[in-house]
Amino acid sequence: MLSISGLTVDYGGVIALEDVSLTARSGVITTIVGANGAGKSSLLKAISGLVRPRQGEILFDGTPITGMAPEAIVRMGLCHVPEGRGLFPYMSVLDNLLTGASLRRDAAGIRDDLDKVFHYFPALKDHRHRIARNFSGGQQQMIAIGRGIMSRPKFCLFDEPSIGLAPLIVRDVIDTIATIAREDKCGVLLVEQNANLALDVAEDAWVIELGRITLSGNAKALKANEGVRRAYLGL
Repeated sequence: MLSISGLTVDYGGVIALEDVSLTARSGVITTIVGANGAGKSSLLKAISGLVRPRQGEILFDGTPITGMAPEAIVRMGLCHVPEGRGLFPYMSVLDNLLTGASLRRDAAGIRDDLDKVFHYFPALKDHRHRIARNFSGGQQQMIAIGRGIMSRPKFCLFDEPSIGLAPLIVRDVIDTIATIAREDKCGVLLVEQNANLALDVAEDAWVIELGRITLSGNAKALKANEGVRRAYLGL
């Protein structure tokens, strides 16, 4: 569903990604493993149109989206749940969720997807009218994921969804992402600081170092790779 070839991204001449090529399938989780500053977030931002690549091509569901406006990419069915969540802190949970559906006009479908979000995250349902800043970090991450669901995506980009969360909440958040991929047949590209957990939940994996892809393959096989174990799993 997602195909990237020869992607280069720079910031004022400083290379963040260089000649990156990768693919991600529909309905499964693909994870990107790499150290801080390796280019993982820049890759997601290039895919979702938040930064313009210097060169290369991005195809989504067979259609070129390189350099396309972010809202047009969302309309095509690709959503980005960013690092740091990016919520509107003084808006209610409900209003934050509905911003994810701002490009939609199917009222019945929006209601159905709102019910789906509350099914995934029951803790939000009874507090939908509370403002977002009054929730814990884990609950705020639930709101951010729910907002992505409200766009009815075919494919989701998740950037560090577990950052700053307690271990028990991390498991819940990652399990929900796995459920979205499985039940909604939604492709997922996951950037996650907990490489051990990411490789457990993913089917495919790519390793990025200093802006370049250095390894790829089945996630379980990469988890067993000695170099990956030493560099990213602390084993």
